[in-house]
Amino acid sequence: MKFVADLHIHSKYSRATARDMDVDHLNKWAQIKGIKVLGTGDFTHHLWLKELKEKLEPAEPGLFKLKKKNNLAVKKDDWLPQNGHSQEDEGTRFLLSSEISCIYSKNESVRKIHIIVLAPSFKIVEKINTRLSWIGNLKSDGRPILGLDAKELLKIVLTISDECMVIPSHIWTPWFSLFGSKSGFDSIEECFDEYSNYIYAVETGLSSDPEMNWRLSALDKITLISNSDSHSPYRIGREANIFDTDLSYHGIMDVIKNPSPNKFLETIEFFPQEGRYHYDGHRKCEVMLTPQESRKLNDICPKCKKPLTLGTMRRIDDLADRKQGDKPNQAIPFRRMIPLDEIIGDAKGVGSRTKTVEVEYKNLIKRFGTEFNILLSAGQEEISRVSCPEIAEGVNRVRQEKVNIEPGHDGEYGKIEIFKEEERGSFSKQDSLF
Repeated sequence: MKFVADLHIHSKYSRATARDMDVDHLNKWAQIKGIKVLGTGDFTHHLWLKELKEKLEPAEPGLFKLKKKNNLAVKKDDWLPQNGHSQEDEGTRFLLSSEISCIYSKNESVRKIHIIVLAPSFKIVEKINTRLSWIGNLKSDGRPILGLDAKELLKIVLTISDECMVIPSHIWTPWFSLFGSKSGFDSIEECFDEYSNYIYAVETGLSSDPEMNWRLSALDKITLISNSDSHSPYRIGREANIFDTDLSYHGIMDVIKNPSPNKFLETIEFFPQEGRYHYDGHRKCEVMLTPQESRKLNDICPKCKKPLTLGTMRRIDDLADRKQGDKPNQAIPFRRMIPLDEIIGDAKGVGSRTKTVEVEYKNLIKRFGTEFNILLSAGQEEISRVSCPEIAEGVNRVRQEKVNIEPGHDGEYGKIEIFKEEERGSFSKQDSLF
C-alpha cells in the first residue's frame, strides 16, 4: 500500500506549540494534507499519553486510529476531503512517537542531542516512561530534557523492547543535534559507541536535504528520513516520507531498516535554504554568510566580533568526503516542495495565513481531495480551471524548482519567492486574452 508518513511532530504540551495540537485536529489535518500515518509525538508526557489512550483504538498491528465516537468534528466542514480516505480504511493512523532532549557531557564537551523514539504499543511506552522518569522530570514538557547520554537512552529503549526504533532528529542543526556545530559529534560512532549498529536512520531536518547528506559516505548505510517536526496542525507534512509497504508498525520499521526504491518511494523536502539554519550568521547583527565567507573571517561575526552560528551547509562541508552532486548507490529519491498555502499567498501577493489564502485553499482541497494530491499530481490546467492561472503556475514552478530563496540562518527561516511583483496578475490577463 502506498501512503505518506510523517513520524515526528509535537503535541500541545511541548513548548512553543499551538493549542490545537490535539488528537482531533491532527486527525483532521492529516486527512486534509493526505497523510496516512502520523507520529503522535510527546508520548512521554502524562497528559498527552492520557489523551492518546482515551481517543485512540488499535488499528493495524502497532498503529492506532481515532475512535468512531470521536470522529465527528471532521465531518462538519463540507470542504474537507471526501476522497482522501475511503470509508474502508477509516482515516488517519497514529504511530506512537516522542522526542527526547539529551543534554550531557562527553569527551570534555557539552552535548545536546534530540532523539526520536518510535514504539509499537502503549504497554511498551509505559515501560519507557517509567524508566525515564527515574532520570528526569517527564511532566515539565512534551519534549523532556534529560541529563542522559544518547547512547544510554538507546540502550534503555532497546532493552525494554527491540521492536522500538531510535532515530537522531534534524541531525545538522547547530544547537540540538547529532552533528550540530555547537554541541554535536563528528560521527555516529563517536556518539553511540558500541550501539551504533542500532541506528538505522537519521532525520535530515528542514535545513538539509538528502542531496546534501549524500556528501557523507558514512551515511550510505543509514536511511535518510524526513518529517515535519511540526508545532502546528496545518504544518504537518511539510516534510514527509512516501512508503509502499504493509500498513503496520513493523511494515514501516522494515522499510526504514531495509530501504529499497520500490518500498521507500521518496521523501518530501523543504527547500533546505528555507530552513532556519542553512547558512552561517548572526540574526541580531543581520549577518548571513556562506561557509566560504565564514572561513575567511575565521568564523567570527564582522559586527559583534563573537563566534558565528555555523549552519547545516557549513557543517556538511566540514565533514563531507564527496563533492556536491555525487550520489550513492540505492539512494532514495526526493522532491523539494513548498506548502500549498505559501504558494497561494505568493501568487496572490498576500500572507499565507490571510482570508484570501484560506478561501482559495479550501476551494482547492474540496476539488482535489488532499494537499499532496495538488502539489504532486494535479495537472496545471486543471488547477487553473478550479482556481486561477497564477496558483497553477506557482505549483508548476515549485515542481520545477524555479524559485528564488534568501537562505535562512541563526534561527531565522529563509525567504522564498516564486513570483516577482510585476508578474502577479499577468497570467490571469493572458488567460482572458486567449
